[in-house]
Amino acid sequence: MKQGLHGEGLLRQGVASRSALSVAMLRAAHQLIDQPLVFDDPLALAVLGPEHAQTVRSAPEKFDTGIMRVLRAAMAVRSRFAEDELAAALERGVRQYVVLGAGLDSYAYRDPAPGLSVFEVDHPATQRWKRGLLEQARVAAPASLTYVPVDFERDDLADKLTAAGCRLDEPVFFSWLGVTLYLSNDAVFDTLAFVAGLPSGSGIVFDYGVVPELLNPMERMGMAYFAKKYEAEGEPWISFFAPEVLACELRALGFGDVSDHGADQLRARYLASRNDGLQLGGGTRLTRAHVK
Repeated sequence: MKQGLHGEGLLRQGVASRSALSVAMLRAAHQLIDQPLVFDDPLALAVLGPEHAQTVRSAPEKFDTGIMRVLRAAMAVRSRFAEDELAAALERGVRQYVVLGAGLDSYAYRDPAPGLSVFEVDHPATQRWKRGLLEQARVAAPASLTYVPVDFERDDLADKLTAAGCRLDEPVFFSWLGVTLYLSNDAVFDTLAFVAGLPSGSGIVFDYGVVPELLNPMERMGMAYFAKKYEAEGEPWISFFAPEVLACELRALGFGDVSDHGADQLRARYLASRNDGLQLGGGTRLTRAHVK
């Protein structure tokens, strides 16, 4: 089963994902701008490496205007949601965590839960770039972390995880953030079917793009702007889903517990008590699916 976890344009050329850097800079800006924090990440700046960290520190206000404020909120909320769901998985006894399309995610370096094995899966180009940034920042990889470089044109995800020491005969929790937009529908559902076939207790959290027809005019304009921007940078957006249809398809794959969380639910959960203008756009969607 071959898996595509990132767009192919830049990565096919051996260039690291630019969207991964943009996302990480927004997470870092959240640490400097927003109080209280939605997502507390003490390594958010360090993981950028000294040069990019200084860019954020020197002008955090660049990440606090218009659409950037909405995106900053979305990045903080989705990371918090994923780690909240990971905490729930740990309570259920899961001891393996796979970060698909890890980008500059910093969970593994922030004193992860005792006994938890973390596997970061990403394209070799992005993974080399990340490890270089961490080396510059003098952030060491813990013994509990295993890097799983995957060439998504050729490699089988299950084989690569198994070779890296991930026990696929035991429960595994996955996070898959900022990735599905860049994949074909077939690649998305191949990955989801793989997770659905794992032992009871396994699960996944992922975000996705909503079909534009279900967005209001302002949200469609924002989506079109960023879709054009990332396409010009070599990372085109490909797949979009209707929430109700996606939930039905997940159940058809064999997931026994599926919950979809839209902007209103996520605002109520994470932003309800704020009065600082931090707000989510209506296109923000996060799905949690468990294997029963």
